[in-house]
Amino acid sequence: MANIYERIQKCGCLLRRCDKYIVAVALAVFAGPSPRPLFAAVLQQQVQSLTVTGKLTDETGAALPGVNVMEKGTTNGTVTDANGDYRLTVGSSNAVLVFTFVGTVSQSIVVGTQSTIDVQLLSDASTLGEVVVVGYGTQAKRDITGAVSSVKADDFNRGIISSPEQLLQGKVAGVNITSASGEPGAAQNITVRGPGTVRSGSTPLYVIDGVPLDNSNTAGMGVDNGGTTNPLNFLNPQDIASIDVLKDASATAIYGARGANGVVLITTKRGKTGQSGVTYSASYGVSKLARKIDVFSADEFRQAVPQTGAEVIDLEGDTDWQDQITRTGTTQDHNVAFFGGAENMNYYASVGMQDQDGILKNSNLKRYTGRINVSQKGLNDRLSVDLNLNASHTRNDRPEVSSLINTALTANPTMPAYDSVGGIYQRQDPINPLAMLNTYKDITETNRVIGNISPSFRIIEGLVYKLNVGIDMTSAIQDIQRMPSVYPAQEGRLDSYFTNNTNSLIEHYLTYNFSKGVHAFTLLAGHSYQKITLKTRYWSISNFPISGIEPRYNAGLGSEIDLTGSTDNNRPWGKAVKNELQSFFGRVNYTFKDRYLLTATVRTDGSSKFGDNNKYGTFPSFAAGWIISEEPFMATVPVSTLKLRAGWGQTGNQEIEPKASFARYLTATGSGYSYPFFPDGTAPQGTIVQNYANPNLQWEVSKQTDIGLDFGFLDGALTGSVDYFRKVTSNVLLKVTVPDPIQPALFYWRNVKDMEIVNEGTELALDYRYDTGADFTFNVGGNITFINNEVRNSPATLIPSGSISGGGLTSASVNGYINGEPIGTFFLQQFTGIGEDGFSTYREPQEDGESRYISGTALPDKLYNFYLRAAYKGFDLSLNFNGLSGNKIYNGTANLNFSRAQLFKSRNTTDVATRYPNEDVTNANSVSTRYLENGAFLRLNNASLGYNFSPETLGIGNWIKSLRLSVTGQNLFVITDYSGYDPEVNAEGRRIEDANSFGIDFASYPKARSIVFGLNVSF
Repeated sequence: MANIYERIQKCGCLLRRCDKYIVAVALAVFAGPSPRPLFAAVLQQQVQSLTVTGKLTDETGAALPGVNVMEKGTTNGTVTDANGDYRLTVGSSNAVLVFTFVGTVSQSIVVGTQSTIDVQLLSDASTLGEVVVVGYGTQAKRDITGAVSSVKADDFNRGIISSPEQLLQGKVAGVNITSASGEPGAAQNITVRGPGTVRSGSTPLYVIDGVPLDNSNTAGMGVDNGGTTNPLNFLNPQDIASIDVLKDASATAIYGARGANGVVLITTKRGKTGQSGVTYSASYGVSKLARKIDVFSADEFRQAVPQTGAEVIDLEGDTDWQDQITRTGTTQDHNVAFFGGAENMNYYASVGMQDQDGILKNSNLKRYTGRINVSQKGLNDRLSVDLNLNASHTRNDRPEVSSLINTALTANPTMPAYDSVGGIYQRQDPINPLAMLNTYKDITETNRVIGNISPSFRIIEGLVYKLNVGIDMTSAIQDIQRMPSVYPAQEGRLDSYFTNNTNSLIEHYLTYNFSKGVHAFTLLAGHSYQKITLKTRYWSISNFPISGIEPRYNAGLGSEIDLTGSTDNNRPWGKAVKNELQSFFGRVNYTFKDRYLLTATVRTDGSSKFGDNNKYGTFPSFAAGWIISEEPFMATVPVSTLKLRAGWGQTGNQEIEPKASFARYLTATGSGYSYPFFPDGTAPQGTIVQNYANPNLQWEVSKQTDIGLDFGFLDGALTGSVDYFRKVTSNVLLKVTVPDPIQPALFYWRNVKDMEIVNEGTELALDYRYDTGADFTFNVGGNITFINNEVRNSPATLIPSGSISGGGLTSASVNGYINGEPIGTFFLQQFTGIGEDGFSTYREPQEDGESRYISGTALPDKLYNFYLRAAYKGFDLSLNFNGLSGNKIYNGTANLNFSRAQLFKSRNTTDVATRYPNEDVTNANSVSTRYLENGAFLRLNNASLGYNFSPETLGIGNWIKSLRLSVTGQNLFVITDYSGYDPEVNAEGRRIEDANSFGIDFASYPKARSIVFGLNVSF
């Protein structure tokens, strides 16, 4: 009898899986009548067995897959699935469940009468325990084999934030985020581990709550008036819980053809089970011009002009025109969020409003947003449904930035801004910049709705099917109008653009988690289909009479014929395109002994953009990891975490024009179109080829290798990582003109087989956290990236990318793609001074007669960022610095405006015009290294001081959970040798034939220095 009992105890885990009646029969057969008490006890235990379900989440509410759930003292257990859900049958109500996950503090919970046990695991700073979002799921950071960086909401930049990229600036090694303009809502230039393409897009893929955006769907409207608008303006930064950046191919390959430029995964906030509340945040900011360009004051101007031999045109005023066109901008930001959760449902809802006045007059961004995220479980937790919905309305008012700045910088400082009766001083030459502000408007109103519904169903234990249906719809109207006026002399004109874009997505995928002994697997397989439709209509009306009525309010006042008598510039125009993507993808994650890691990914993509012979491309990747710190021989080594990673993979790039591989035709009518002429000089008539077909056009491919080491010392207080990467882009997509065509044609797209763009570098990130366990905490860290970029085997000596235009500078190329040099290499005459004859002298031409020389690059070779955070009792302080070096900036603003010839005409300049006293006033301001400057800088990007009040101490603890006041400074100072408004600049409008251009400044919207006061309350 005792032997039978012992055997039963040893096999308890097996018996619990058997039907209670089978157990009873077995006992009766083997033990006879004598063990009846034992039989009754075992039977009662089986009757009392319970099935427990639940969900495991981290501190942010994100699901935790792969959590071990064990019944204490037994081998009975399971792991959570891709949604963080588990299901386990335990022996009795006295059972204790133990939840363990690397990087978190383990928890033990008595089952009792509970049938549902949801657990939030707290992070353990001593391990690599952070949970990050990867493609089609989440992973513990310890299990990741690729290069992935995650930034949570607590670590975001603060202040006036109009788009998500600003939250990340300076936070991620290898990611260069350039705020190329100070305009509200301006686009942010982002490159992940260096640019790797010529004329196709270099923007990373953005994925919001599982919905991949289409870059063309978020492109700027209409014309460029000094800077494109930001594609992510519709998203309220206050709604974002985390941003994860996938940098290497082993991480991005799951997105295949769209992962070559990196992937940015944005996850919005969700409700938490067992918690509910309301939060309100408000901020008020004031902004002023951070740096002026040092042009002559009125008195200095009166002294400088005679040095050129001219008489000054003295209008007896004293005007600082930079002060006149700028202002103290204000920003209001208000957000209310509601969140909560019960056993089977949680929710997050928010509304937000931002009203930002730019520092240039007539510049404004208004945004209204609403969001609701809901998660619902059913069918005994086998079914889970996530719903995300975001709606926004944005209005962007913009002045004519480049023209306004150029006019203000060169305006005669002795000209009064206003006349004797308070009106704008009227003069044709020079033009009063304030008159330009009154006669020009660029207004864009955009409505955008993006949402998705993602039901998932647990088929069997560990196997989950998930459906993801998403939609992203945008409608926008842009009106650009010029009021008819005498000062300045211009006709009235209205240009209107109407855009409707739709991005629809449907995905199916299966995720299977299972483990056996020391082996653990996660298998993923899926299919994705995405369709993007883009529709644009345009019309213009000109020849408006002076009536005081804005053209956009009464288009009927205008005539369809412009002042030249031609209708060519007033023709209605429109286009509609459809892009389709079909993809099949799979991934295997394998863990052996909880410390040897392997990941393999493959994705096959088909795109309608490519030729019939190459519709599909396949992109594989492989990566391995070794958690060295968990080896037995490391037990005595003072290292808390040590993990080695290595990976290789291929990704693609398809960010080119729609239907680029197909022939396209246009109807030409002669003089109104800028098409090539026939060899005999006659203009084309009728239908002409715009783009020749290329059925062999295919994907641009990036191959990337990454070797990384993650480490931690001092019980996890000091952590960091170091990565070496090498990214080689081949099969480069290039848009080329047709040489000596039989009939005029503009261009065609081709792959340059032998051309390569290589990015190679090293990233280092460090973070140190000190916690006294009492009132004081301290955190300091940073990252630095060393990167080299090189163009190889280009089919041309120079593929020009950036230009300068203006008086005497018509489309003069400045930089481009040169073999053996980085992208954006400047190729210029080397200015050596002013000769005795008063004209510019340059370095002698090279042996082949070329007068231009390689003169540096627009790309930095070092990016660095560092931060400091400290908290004492209720106070907290954070400082964030960022900088770069090794790059040059071409000062196109100075090239166009600041010359001795300008001063001779009584137009304002800087001291560049008087630096060479013998310079002739007819000396041409040719493109040369005279205007090439060092672009290195160090910026205090963000500084914030806050105080967290104790509601209990204030006697309001019954209805307020937390209360925080803060003050934040942005762009408080920048250390640089650059003479323009700001060294962090890139004029997108300087591109040549759509080539990616870098490092050119041309009358860009100046940066602001801001102080923001904030209030955060939770109820």
